[in-house]
This record gives sequence, structure tokens and C-alpha cells, in this order.
Amino acid sequence: MITSIQSPFIEHKMTILRDKKTSNSLFRQTMNETSYLIASEVLKFLPYKKVKVQTPLTKTFGKKLSQQIILVPILRAGLGLLEGFVKFLPEVEKGHIGLYRDEQTYKPVEYLFKLPKTKNKKILVLDPMLATGNSSIAAIDLIKGKGVNLKDVFLISLLAAPEGLKNIQKKHKSLHIFTCKIDSKLNQKKFIVPGLGDAGDRYMGT
Repeated sequence: MITSIQSPFIEHKMTILRDKKTSNSLFRQTMNETSYLIASEVLKFLPYKKVKVQTPLTKTFGKKLSQQIILVPILRAGLGLLEGFVKFLPEVEKGHIGLYRDEQTYKPVEYLFKLPKTKNKKILVLDPMLATGNSSIAAIDLIKGKGVNLKDVFLISLLAAPEGLKNIQKKHKSLHIFTCKIDSKLNQKKFIVPGLGDAGDRYMGT
């Protein structure tokens, strides 16, 4: 399942991110701001339960998250989507998956994998650029290896290529994917076109 997150204001932010003239500091700020917009939409899809609450005047009912959340950015670029979710969920647990792309094979190479306890928790994997989809597939394979059911995993991105989405859906058919934009294609170097370049480099200023 693919959920498209769209609004004119996200398009406005995306234009800043795409522009090669955008400085690293403005790119980082804009990515963080966009992550708030993405988080506000994704959080609508989490499970909630009805609870009683005592106001200063009387008792009433409200809603509360019924599952604990673990945020798992795929390093480094995934950190660009982290801030928005942490802003809304300040006490949220975090894991980290470190993957880099082998520039010869375009396959992901793992260098870090740390998760808190996952039982009965919802896991939000943050990967801004779904290009080939190989890094996301590898990350989700690692998470499933911890006994997590795919129904408890969301994959959240900023941009996606059709090839990457097809690749992910072939491997993980029932995965719920969120993205703001599906771009045209991948180029020969497996970068998203038109894309915005290397999100990790531009976010970190490297």
C-alpha cells in the first residue's frame, strides 16, 4: 500500500530542496520543516484508543496512542526525517540502521543495527530517498529478523522512484509506504531523476 502525502506547502518546501543553489544550512532547515508536515500525516494512521481524562472542570474522553512507537532512521539521510516525529513524540524510542551503498554493485552494506525491544510496538522506518529500494528492503529484513510483523512497520520517504517502489513491493507486498512524490525514474548511477541529489550529503553538509 502506498499513501501519497501531498499539499501545496509541501510542494513549496520540495522546490527548495530540489534547487541545487540551496545552501546546506537551508537544506537542513527545510528538510526538518518538511519532516513536521510528513509526521503530522503519518501519525493519523497509527492505532489509537479511547481514554478518560480529568480536565480542570470535569471528566471527559480523549484518544491516546495504543502502541508504543520506535523511530528507525536509515543513516545518514534518515536523520533528515527524524526531527518532525520527535517534535510530536518527544519520548519516543529510537533505533538506528547504518547502511551505505556500494558504488559498484549499488547494493547496501550494513555497518550499524541497533533496536530497542520491539514486542507489540509500531516501527517507523525513515528513508527519505527510495531510489533502488535496496536499502529499505535490507533495513526491513533486519527488523523482521527481530520477529517484527510487517503489519507493524511503516516505511516513510520524501521522494521515491517507480523502480524502487516496485522493488520494495515485490519483496514486501503488504508494507505500508508513505511518500510525498514519485519522481520519473533512476539514472544510470541509480539516482532519482529529477530528485534532489544526495540527501545525506546535502543534509550533513559533506
